[in-house]
Amino acid sequence: MTSPAPRSRSPRSRSPRRVDVRGWLGGIRLSGFMVIMLGLVVLAAFVLVPTVGTYLEQRQRIAALEQAVKVTEDQIAALETEKDRWQDPAYITTQARERLYYVRPGEVVYLVDNDLPDSAIPAEQAPVSDEVVQTTTDWMSQLVRSVTAAGLAKTAALPVIGVPDPQPSSSESAVAP
Repeated sequence: MTSPAPRSRSPRSRSPRRVDVRGWLGGIRLSGFMVIMLGLVVLAAFVLVPTVGTYLEQRQRIAALEQAVKVTEDQIAALETEKDRWQDPAYITTQARERLYYVRPGEVVYLVDNDLPDSAIPAEQAPVSDEVVQTTTDWMSQLVRSVTAAGLAKTAALPVIGVPDPQPSSSESAVAP
């Protein structure tokens, strides 16, 4: 048996080869069973895709609600701890002395007006100008960043109204009224 001679490539044969699609499609044979099964697969896809989307959306909602429940339970535990602290007469006395500056009869209280360290004292500000000056910041991009950051936040913390109570230490609980 002799091997076929190698073909020489002409400049025209370097162009992309064309594929005869009719020959490829002619090799596919469809039976009635195959058409029915293909129809069932397409039908199952149309039925299941929205169901899977709904399932994933519900799982996300459940996860968000579980996170909200956890945050609420943490807040309840913090409030119960604070309620227990307010049952202690020593804590009430300490809070009245610190917040309201209550003193016992005969005590002398000294209030230090400027007790901040030098690094915490605000620096002198420049005098206010009568001329209109253009700002060097881009307020629009800062606004967009602020709105975007607020929109992407997971959960919002409740604002603290008033001065938050510090955690009671052993020295505060030992003070008697």
